[in-house]
Amino acid sequence: MPLTEAPVGSAEQARDLYIDLVKRCVLNLLYVDAELNPIQPHGGLRTMVLNAFQKAGIQLAHQRRGNYEKRKAGTDYSDVAHSMLSLKRLDNVQYSLETVIKEGVPGDFIETGVMRGGTCILARAILKAHGVTDRIVWAADSFEGLPAPNVEKYPDDKGAEWHLRPLTEVAEEYVRRNFERYGLLDDQVRFLKGWFRDTLAIAPIDKLAVLRLDGDLYESTMDALVPLYPKLSSGGFLIVDDYGLDMCRKAIHDYRDREGIQDEIIPIDDVSVYWRKR
Repeated sequence: MPLTEAPVGSAEQARDLYIDLVKRCVLNLLYVDAELNPIQPHGGLRTMVLNAFQKAGIQLAHQRRGNYEKRKAGTDYSDVAHSMLSLKRLDNVQYSLETVIKEGVPGDFIETGVMRGGTCILARAILKAHGVTDRIVWAADSFEGLPAPNVEKYPDDKGAEWHLRPLTEVAEEYVRRNFERYGLLDDQVRFLKGWFRDTLAIAPIDKLAVLRLDGDLYESTMDALVPLYPKLSSGGFLIVDDYGLDMCRKAIHDYRDREGIQDEIIPIDDVSVYWRKR
């Protein structure tokens, strides 16, 4: 949510209204009632069905449409929206960025795992609305979906099958297109394409003010934390989108224990958390 309640008719209120509209647009709340929802199989035949659909290029959909309240809560999967986050999680991105801007915490914004780019689009919109020209929005992703779990090296990822989930328009060309359609693709947006283990350690990032993790797996979470957390400025925000998943949560606590991190973990919604680096 905005840091302050801006006066009616002020430039600050116009800025806040713009940021709020971007949040609603990346969730497709404006047209949610016109969406069809893809079918995600469950149960013992899940893997076989997902593999068959993937090979055939088929996506089945429910007759029901998108659900406004569930979309706000982040529980209504969309094949159209630019973000799968809850509105509370988008509010947290706004709060984090506006706090580091207000307090002068140095560094850029990065999200590791961007899907269709909605969160990074919001981050760029916030920087632009506040007239910030010296921070970069980094969008790090394979732009191919999640990797197949390496259960020999990371046994905590056993059973994860998100690499089989059909995702539409997540390639870099589509994410760039989405930025362009919001009028937000410029030199303050950078793309890091590839698996985190290959890209993040060599990324030309000096300092981070907001580090947002959205990699689901133990492996992906650790591959982002190890090279990037040391670059997070004091007073910066570490946001964990998938803390509700056992494998991601274990990676977070393994890293915190190893590095002696004791900063308070604060809930955002039912699945996500953040803390400030002190």
